[in-house]
Amino acid sequence: MPFAHAEDNVLETPSFIVKIDVRCAEGNVTCDDVIYTGTSRKTGKSISVKGRTMHSTCADGVTPCRFQGYTFYNGKINYTVFDDGTLVVMNGKKTLVSEKGEWK
Repeated sequence: MPFAHAEDNVLETPSFIVKIDVRCAEGNVTCDDVIYTGTSRKTGKSISVKGRTMHSTCADGVTPCRFQGYTFYNGKINYTVFDDGTLVVMNGKKTLVSEKGEWK
């Protein structure tokens, strides 16, 4: 299972290989400097997008608590990689990809 502060994580889904590169210092709870590099297994084409970690909030409604995954935007396209290995790619409200993968 990945952690928000690992140097890099690789998620393999049926259609994509996704590398997550967290570029924040060890010990930071949140990170706004995360790079998503997704490669299509079908075409071999890759895309790199900058994003951030996602966390639930604690009872005070402000403090970040449990790590949930990563989110990245490329124009209207949103790439979300959840801690459980789910990759979701959305164009607005339309789901383009929703796949469960395995962290390597």
